[in-house]
Amino acid sequence: MKKGILVILVLVILGIAGWMIWGGKKEAAPENKQQPLTKADNSDAFNSSFGVMLNAYFKLKNALVASDSAQASAAALELATAADSLKVNEIKGDSTGAIKLTAQDYSGTISGSAKALAGEKGLDPKRKEFKMIADALFTLFQTVRYDEQKIYWINCPMAFDNTGANWISEDSVVRNPYFGDKMLNCGTVEAKLDFTQK
Repeated sequence: MKKGILVILVLVILGIAGWMIWGGKKEAAPENKQQPLTKADNSDAFNSSFGVMLNAYFKLKNALVASDSAQASAAALELATAADSLKVNEIKGDSTGAIKLTAQDYSGTISGSAKALAGEKGLDPKRKEFKMIADALFTLFQTVRYDEQKIYWINCPMAFDNTGANWISEDSVVRNPYFGDKMLNCGTVEAKLDFTQK
């Protein structure tokens, strides 16, 4: 009899414990990941510096579309200067400072890759650095929610021995910086980012 009561008591305890673990209300763990800004509301100084960087990137992209190595190097140095001058301290709506740090990291990546691109002799190694620049700039654009211009994220599946690569374009027309005239229209628009609606 005592064994039966003990078994029932153990089952009741296990049932209550199971309900608390799996069925009870769970407290949501706070998210520690830094999320992009929910509202694009940066200062004019930041927006101006970001616009300069974005325009330098477009010059670089267009030089690679034209397969112009010298022009690509010049544009890359311009981009490095613009990335180094990005006014991350003017980012608004970042109470923890984590977005500013993230922006600094990505602008540093852009600057470093742009300088490396300028130092490369051939178009192929320049295009490899360009891929890293495009990836970093796309993430930075999303993180700070730059709201002065919309961009298009375009993918070429055949770049780098069919491993694929993306780039940012100011419009949806495909002009491939990874192949230039060899396959100028190889690519498809994967996304459009537009934070201009306030």
